[in-house]
Amino acid sequence: MSNITINIDGKEIQTQEGEFVLNAARANDIFIPAICYLSRCSPTLACRICLVEVDGKQAYACNAKSKDGMSITTSTENIEKERRAIMEVYDVNHPLQCGVCDQSGECELQNYTLEMGVDSQSYTVKDVDRSSHDWGHLHYDPGLCIVCERCVTACKDMIGDNSLTTIARGSDPLEAVYKEEMPKDAYAMWNKLNKSVIGLTNGTDVLDCTSCGECASVCPVGALVDTEFMYKSNAWELKQVPATCGHCSAGCQISYETKHTSVDNPEDKIYRVMNEWNYVSLCGAGRYGYDYQNADVAKDETAFNNAVEAFKKADTIKFTSTITNEEALILEKLKEKFGYKLVNNEAKSFQTFLANYATLSGTRLYSSDLKEVANSNFIVSIGAALKTDNPNARYALNNSLTVNKGAGLYFHPVNDPIINGLSKNLMSIAHKPLQEEAALYLLLDLFADKEALPSDIVDYLASFHSTKTITVEETVKEKVIEIVKEMKLNEETGLEEEVEVEKSKMVPKKVSKEVEVDDNRLLSLLGAEDSFTETLEKFLKKKETFSLMVGADLYNHPNAKNCARLVALIEKYSAFKIVMIPTLTNTLGVSLINTLSDDEASSYSIGYNIKGDFTLSALGDGDLDMPAINQQEGTLTSINKRVNPTNVAIGYGGYVLNDIANALGLNAELTVDYTKELPTSKGFKAESFDDLPNHYTNAGVEMRGYELKNMGRKSSTDESVSKIDEELALNENLIYFANPVRQFSEFTNKTTDLDEVSGIYMSEEFLSNSELNAGDSVRVKSDNGEVTATIVSDNKIAGDIVLIPSFDSKLNLEALFSGYRFATASIEKV
Repeated sequence: MSNITINIDGKEIQTQEGEFVLNAARANDIFIPAICYLSRCSPTLACRICLVEVDGKQAYACNAKSKDGMSITTSTENIEKERRAIMEVYDVNHPLQCGVCDQSGECELQNYTLEMGVDSQSYTVKDVDRSSHDWGHLHYDPGLCIVCERCVTACKDMIGDNSLTTIARGSDPLEAVYKEEMPKDAYAMWNKLNKSVIGLTNGTDVLDCTSCGECASVCPVGALVDTEFMYKSNAWELKQVPATCGHCSAGCQISYETKHTSVDNPEDKIYRVMNEWNYVSLCGAGRYGYDYQNADVAKDETAFNNAVEAFKKADTIKFTSTITNEEALILEKLKEKFGYKLVNNEAKSFQTFLANYATLSGTRLYSSDLKEVANSNFIVSIGAALKTDNPNARYALNNSLTVNKGAGLYFHPVNDPIINGLSKNLMSIAHKPLQEEAALYLLLDLFADKEALPSDIVDYLASFHSTKTITVEETVKEKVIEIVKEMKLNEETGLEEEVEVEKSKMVPKKVSKEVEVDDNRLLSLLGAEDSFTETLEKFLKKKETFSLMVGADLYNHPNAKNCARLVALIEKYSAFKIVMIPTLTNTLGVSLINTLSDDEASSYSIGYNIKGDFTLSALGDGDLDMPAINQQEGTLTSINKRVNPTNVAIGYGGYVLNDIANALGLNAELTVDYTKELPTSKGFKAESFDDLPNHYTNAGVEMRGYELKNMGRKSSTDESVSKIDEELALNENLIYFANPVRQFSEFTNKTTDLDEVSGIYMSEEFLSNSELNAGDSVRVKSDNGEVTATIVSDNKIAGDIVLIPSFDSKLNLEALFSGYRFATASIEKV
């Protein structure tokens, strides 16, 4: 798209050709009212209040695309008349319960009613029964609903669950006189509004979705409310604490909304989490998993002194990536001072993968981010369970498919009905575990510039191709002669008489013929359907921007080094830009800051949020308490390569890692004093914590912290890669190390509103074909270990691969694996 100039109310502004007028106006601080429109979604034209005049003709700002030289007027006498009538209609039969409504004080219906000066009511219609619905984590009140359809649009275009829709209201039709007397757009909007309420696409009153709560977040009124927040607080009583979500690596912008716990308890409590939903979406863990703080902690001097002594005799520090960049830097400084081995297995795998990728890419970091993924129109995912590994990666994929009319390929052994349901333009290939290399080679084969690609790789790719003869049916047209009877005039007698005449016509006929076609053995290795090539050709029509997302199945693959080099070659020799999905909250930050060692035997270890000989824990189960992420100031490095600030939502009275570091000879008053010391050689900036911004502009530009500099490094001239071991595959009795929807770690497991059950997760299909049932206690045994757990039925997965989660460490399910996320195991009922 090219830059153009348009004129809004006499002000010339710059925007992109094809940008919606409403977005262009917002980016330049020009107000146009709008209720139904969401910035990252398709326009619905439900509210019509964004009516403007474009080059003398009325249009809707949310749907009108900018053209060079266009002149827009946001207010005329007729437009104001329409807008007032629309707001009057929205107020018809709307309950006067603002005093107890959860949205009061931030209600867009209130705001626009006042903005349009609605001080009387001209319209009436008989109301219908609009009883409320309890949808589990959501409460829906049709009496408050204005059917703006933002919830439906968010669920479809942002999230991809497609769980909400409009259904019949069951009301009487509007009186015919209104069509003649009312402004045209106001009547059209009311006529649609009067016929509809929000319902569920599954036709029941049981909401079945991934429980992200985005629909309640975007609701402009009090119709959709998080059940746990209902009647808990007025909006104006809550203090907003800007922060970064501490669960997965997406680094989502959030605001903790806090106030005192009760009249008797002045301590702050988090009542809910909100987000800038025009620019970022939250998953259910980010929205509902907020109360994981280490509560009621006081300074225990004896425990602190024991911790200092433990550090003095330790040779190893084990830790997870659920820490801030500043804490990671403290650990690195302690390593430099005392020679500790720093052990973090998942970050080490990611760090090594990045390093192997960098040897060919010439850059320390991958090239793209999730915003570019959403703006791409062809996306491939390999080695990631997108739905749960990083929900925002899934949202970016969905946004591309729905709003950007994109298409894509999803390579993963686990059959995922949520991913499969995103779009008919997404093809899932459920290959066998350990065949991820074949998927990467397939991308090179299909998309790389073969003239530039090293000749030995070209020859190897050619070895997968052969020709085969197949029989195909095609329809041809065949000429057929038939005898028909017609009435014709006999010139001798002058009378009409019946005669037989020959007539020809073309009729379709199916014929079989043999044709030679390309046989790509890579497709066979991956178990792709016969229609793969034909479908891909359709997908690729008019596609110009390409993204590849890769995940932890590659980082822990037995041939991870080769996978990393293949990813770099795909980036170098094709149009794909790369996004790597870091495993945990701050895996990327840790992998850049820390010098990590392999997990070897140690004489004495410190554990930080992981078991050690002496354990520091923000979970309240260690030898010395530590603060959780929602109790800290600091920064987290996201999948988008941004260093994002986070702030204290809940107070903490105990010691912090910086106290121990100071006792051991380091010197910093506050943990965030280390923010400006983060290593610039790794792409960080020498900026103080208090100088970091944390907001979005009206144009949707992210002004949160800063973006890492992608430092260059010398690339190797050796671009060799290993061949695929075609016999390398896991075939049956498969288990997969992954969490269910809304769970990531012990911290999400600790929260009140995330109620996923501990156990091993099986699909309904698997259970129906076995003698096992949900709730059964089973023994799971692999080559690496044995555990006993309870079966949980999960309709968010399909097929016969069993999910083994990590969010409840008490089960120690990780013991079943040796690094790679898939394994074979026997499962027997206890």
